[in-house]
Order: sequence, then structure tokens, then C-alpha cells
Amino acid sequence: MLLAYLDESYDDDYYWISALICHEPAIQQLTDTMDAIARRTAVAHHTPWEAEFHGHDLFQAKADWVAMKEMHQARIAVYRNVFEAIADAEVRLIVRGVDRNQLLQRYGDSAWHPHLVVLSHVLERVDEYAERVNELALVIADQISDEDTYRLNLWNFQRTSTIGYRARQLTRIVDTLHFVPSNRSRLVQAADMIAFLKRRMMSTAPQNQRVLQANQRLWDILAPRMHHEGCWYP
Repeated sequence: MLLAYLDESYDDDYYWISALICHEPAIQQLTDTMDAIARRTAVAHHTPWEAEFHGHDLFQAKADWVAMKEMHQARIAVYRNVFEAIADAEVRLIVRGVDRNQLLQRYGDSAWHPHLVVLSHVLERVDEYAERVNELALVIADQISDEDTYRLNLWNFQRTSTIGYRARQLTRIVDTLHFVPSNRSRLVQAADMIAFLKRRMMSTAPQNQRVLQANQRLWDILAPRMHHEGCWYP
């Protein structure tokens, strides 16, 4: 059984969802490693030992990370440590996005919500990966509004198919979508950090080469585990 952990990150231009697909050995391994990173950081920088690895908060030194406000390099090191833990685990990553402006321009008032658009793309690829490795997959996602709507969407995808040029019946994703509070799931937190960095990379002004290069160095850590990465421009 595979567990696929999902979280989203978005701005006015793009909507991103990342999926962290965990083979069984990775589930506790990555959780334990992230717990250890949180404990080390708490000792060194007086953050809460149960601090949530939330990409935006960590980059901006907010919420659980406010004690590190003047420690930019230390915060980046925490981000790097988590990404190295992900790369060391038996996981596969899927990152999908959509251009929100082009979606609205093409479909107008009939456009699906960008979360549903990207979620369907991610679920298709989770299902494909599970089929490739001859496993079933259970999907666990961060809490969001309209959870029942997305559960119904998956119900229909499992019994008919997704919609679009890659439409497929989802036969490897089992049960329903399970929504959990991110502050109580290290693996949802890992998915959040991936989605946030992707959004940050896409929103950084091209003239800011120093930031772009720093973000790319972090992103490159994940390369060995990246199963699929893409964005739809309708």
C-alpha cells in the first residue's frame, strides 16, 4: 500500500499541488527524521519542538519559526535538511500546477476551480504510478474548504473517469480522500514545503538571480525522487 500526501500552494498567477508518495518503509522513517530536525532546531534556536514545517512560515519566520526571524541562513538550513530527508526516503514526488489567468481566459465562468483542475491531474499521476508498481494508494491531504465536494469528485473518478486529454478511471486509488490537519502530519508538512517552494520559484522576479539560484539549489535536492513535474497552460 502506498500513502500519497498532498498539499497546495497558490498565488494570483499559479495554483500548485504536490504529492509525496510514500512506500511503506518511508512513512515512519521520514516522520521520525522530521521530528529529529524539529527537536534539534528547538534546542539550537528555541523554536517549539512540535513546530510545523510550513513553507511560508519557515521562509518568512512566522508562527512557530518567529524565534528565527534574524536567522535567514539557519532557516534555509532547516528547509534543506527536510528536503535531504525526503530525498533519502523511499518516496516519489508529483508536482502539478495550472496557470490561473489562462484557465479563466479560456473557460470563463465555466472554469473548474483551479484546485480541482490540479487535483485531478495529480490523482491521475498517483494512480498511474501505483499501477506501475502494482500497488494500491490511499490519498491523505491537508484540510481545505469543500472537502465533501472533492470526495465526491474522487468517487466519480473511481467509477467513471477523470476529464481531459489524459482522462482515466482511477482504479488504484482506494477509499476516499482523507483530510487531516497539517500540524499533526509531518508528511503533509513535507508536501507543503515542496508545493510552497515550487510556487516561490515561479513567482520570483527573473532579475533576482541570487534568490532564484538559492531556490534552485534546494529544488535540485529533490531531483532523484521526482516522478513528474509540470504545469498546464490552458
